[in-house]
Amino acid sequence: MDFIQRVLKHTDLLIGFGILVVVAMLIVPLPHVIMDAGLVLALAAAIVILLNAVNVPEPLQFSVFPSLLMLTTLFRLALSVGATKLILGHGDAGNVIRAFGEFVLGGNFVVGFVTFLILMIVQFVVITNGATRVSEVVARFTLDAMPGKQMAIDADLAAGLIDDKQAKVRRKAIKQEADFYGAMDGASKFVKGDAIAAILIVAVNLIGGIAIGLINGQGDIGTVASKYAVLTVGEGLISQIPALLISTAAGLLVTRNGQEAGMGGTVIGQILGQHKMLVTAAGALCVFAFVPGFPTLVFLSIAGIFAGVSMFAKKNPNLIGDLLKSAEEMNQESEPVLPQGPAAGSPEAVMPLLSVDALEIEVGFSLTRLADVKVGGDLSERIAATRTQIATEFGFVMPSVRIRDNALLEPGEYVIKVRGEEIARSEAIPDRFLAILPGGDSAGLTGVPTQEPVFGLPAMWIEEVQRGQAEIAGCTVVEPSAMIATHLSEIVKSHASELLTRQDVNRLLDNLKETNEAVVSAIGPDAVPLGDVQKVLQHLLRERIPIRDLVTILEAVADFGPRLKDVDQLAELVRASIPRTITRQFIGADNKMTCLTIAAPLERTLQESLQNTAGGTVLALEPDLQRQFLKDLREQYESGSANGNPILLCSAAIRLPLKRMVEREIPALPVIAYNEVAASADVEFVGQLQSGQAMAA
Repeated sequence: MDFIQRVLKHTDLLIGFGILVVVAMLIVPLPHVIMDAGLVLALAAAIVILLNAVNVPEPLQFSVFPSLLMLTTLFRLALSVGATKLILGHGDAGNVIRAFGEFVLGGNFVVGFVTFLILMIVQFVVITNGATRVSEVVARFTLDAMPGKQMAIDADLAAGLIDDKQAKVRRKAIKQEADFYGAMDGASKFVKGDAIAAILIVAVNLIGGIAIGLINGQGDIGTVASKYAVLTVGEGLISQIPALLISTAAGLLVTRNGQEAGMGGTVIGQILGQHKMLVTAAGALCVFAFVPGFPTLVFLSIAGIFAGVSMFAKKNPNLIGDLLKSAEEMNQESEPVLPQGPAAGSPEAVMPLLSVDALEIEVGFSLTRLADVKVGGDLSERIAATRTQIATEFGFVMPSVRIRDNALLEPGEYVIKVRGEEIARSEAIPDRFLAILPGGDSAGLTGVPTQEPVFGLPAMWIEEVQRGQAEIAGCTVVEPSAMIATHLSEIVKSHASELLTRQDVNRLLDNLKETNEAVVSAIGPDAVPLGDVQKVLQHLLRERIPIRDLVTILEAVADFGPRLKDVDQLAELVRASIPRTITRQFIGADNKMTCLTIAAPLERTLQESLQNTAGGTVLALEPDLQRQFLKDLREQYESGSANGNPILLCSAAIRLPLKRMVEREIPALPVIAYNEVAASADVEFVGQLQSGQAMAA
């Protein structure tokens, strides 16, 4: 028993050694007793394979069949070559071949030989060709159905009918199914080749045997033909019966998925896992043992081996389970079980429907390849790089992005959602490059005209062969996945305040506590609640102010937070504590900051119009005066844009209400206070609003 256990722990080596033995059989002459044992073993293996093919719950449970088919075919061909050597060299090939030949011929050479030919025709024309054709069709339809099945899984996952674990198992099953039927399509060629080789071997044995018999003077042509016909028919029959059984098993499998562990462990584990089938095979061999002329001892011996192995497998289920170290759970019959979800309509089944992903990208069918790493898609990698960029630039971790396909979208269309709501929609062509045209000039390029989705610049989808020409012409050329990632990055920057949750803030504080425990300890429910800290950080992110310098921000919150109940005022004081961070966003390489200012009379008028409301401090200007102010501001902004991207400078008292009023009309115009400008900045004034006199009047 211990010896068997040690052997089964090295099944891969055992399979490799067996293949070497089979190859040696092609060269070394085989004694009659070994030939008889080999032929009986081939018949027994075919019976076991057929019974497993019939009894497995699904093809996946016999995923090793294509490899096993190749091994058994090689083994039978080695036996046929060895039998040919014995037939032509000694005029005798053992008891099994002689008994099969005499049993089929039945004393009548013509009738018996015709019967054998009919069996060969049935094997080659009906079973082999049918199994080959079915394998081709099933493999093609299985591969064609993969995208639809994956979309169905995503739809069930989105609807909450299954969870992530179940979706992962189902996607894995689809891949295994495609791998299995693809392998079966190739393995069916072995079946066809085996049938052709058997016909050629029969012809060689009969014609060659008759010629050798006549040359050696073994009798007249009738005697010699009768002798070698018995051996030829016996060898062909004992070879074709296992081939017929395995061909039938192949047809059953392809008309009804993937190899997980090493092949040796999978073969032994899956066959021994069906230990009842080994008992049935042993019983079948016992019946063959009592056929007249058959070597009873050989049949009964191998039947006893099968029965013993079956009993061993039944008594050692844990050992068999260890041989199948795959990702799937096995039941008591070595059958993988898919996890069952909660009952439909139950609270557990409905609960996942209530969750909303922070960030989602829904893509059309043709864009799914961009997210599939197996076919070279790099969208996931680019999103990971975007997360790193956001963390480095803004100081907070971008949430995970769920990428899913949506059959309702156009093939090249994608949608970006924040908190379940659509924020942006655009299109991409997966096998082309986006060339952003300088000044809107096509630069001699040909392609599909479009508009860059982030900044609305004119662009064109071009072929890869034009990439070099576009770069020489000064175009910025990006891949579709890079365009989508950039678009996502801008969406995250614009909606960072919505994405920053209290849980995120809590994680930031826990991370900071490892190096700055004192400043984090000053923030607490008694001093400044976590919700107020979150609102301050959201206030900064809303205007794209980085929160990387969290220590300085929290120190300002700890200083002013306990005395102030207005979070807006607290956030404005925090802004004044990080002037270098704010200024850095608006200066160029020359350290210049282009600014618009407000004349003193106008600023005094704006301060006098401030009113406190439940929603915060607002500028309560008369409609006509507000329209005139915004009109003048837009003109100054457009005029100043020739020298760069101007910002609007004002006093700290009116900065926030002025920003809220301006962002509805000119969202791209930053508004900062005088005390938020770093001393090192080179301020350049390009305009001043002079509407104060008109407003005062």
